Amino acid sequence: MNPFLSEQFINMFEKNILTESLGIKYPVIQGGMAGISEAKLVSAVSEAGGLGTIGSGMMPASWVEDEIRKTKELTKKPFAVNLFMQNPKMEEVVKTIMQNQVPIVFTGGGNPLPLFPYLQAAGIKVIPVVPSPRLAKKMEDSGADAVVVEGLESGGHIGQNTTFCLIPQAKKLLQKIPVIAAGGIYDGRTAKGAFCLGADGIQMGTRFLASKECVASEAYKQKITGSSPDDIDVVLAFTGHPLRVIKNKWSERMKKLEEKGVFPEEIKAEKIAGSVGGQDVDNIPLLAGISAAGIKEIKTCREIIDEIVAEL
Repeated sequence: MNPFLSEQFINMFEKNILTESLGIKYPVIQGGMAGISEAKLVSAVSEAGGLGTIGSGMMPASWVEDEIRKTKELTKKPFAVNLFMQNPKMEEVVKTIMQNQVPIVFTGGGNPLPLFPYLQAAGIKVIPVVPSPRLAKKMEDSGADAVVVEGLESGGHIGQNTTFCLIPQAKKLLQKIPVIAAGGIYDGRTAKGAFCLGADGIQMGTRFLASKECVASEAYKQKITGSSPDDIDVVLAFTGHPLRVIKNKWSERMKKLEEKGVFPEEIKAEKIAGSVGGQDVDNIPLLAGISAAGIKEIKTCREIIDEIVAEL
């Protein structure tokens, strides 16, 4: 580490409230990406000292259980499952998580409060992903163990606030729980910025999407590493669920639909989630954050985490 760093950074990993709470080495979280975050990626992040997260998306409980089992075979370290609250099979997925004693759950895409009593009774730590300081405070008051404040810089469905405004505003409101910053973070410099603003941890999706262990196609990864800021756009804003993607033929079609002001069945959330594995990168939503423009190499999860830690 840089010898001129402040004591804050020198002691970050020894006295960090988030690492102590979650039982991990570094305050680095892999975001739960539906259709992408499966056992190989999740276990690689956890083995490297961060926290890997299974992205359950709209998947059935059987798929989630299988990925939990595979992850446990690949690592003995903590990992999490991300719950997409719009999943109609949510009750079955939650039961599966509880039965398999998953230690940590992240939530997104809806109101998680009805699940709190069940997850907490099972001894599971609950960490909601929220787009505003007000909701972060509501989650703390309801018993959340931490919150992820996610800015519009992130990939996929986005909010209206920027990450670096959310961090200090949420930190000012919260009294007891850690704040995890997400959106636009992909290296040591952006991570350091988040920590300087008061974050206790960082969450990255796009950076781990472009990792060697990620199940996403090589064509998808090459689209990330080859992108410029002008290649990244937001589509479907007219639906109320804007989506940040890398431009391609699919996004061009969505832009044309925006001009018509329609909301056809084929672009509902469940049709978007989980459609990222193929080689045809022209006709699928290439979910990615603004950080994609800064990612130029596909590396292992350990290399990604080690480099971030070394740059702090």
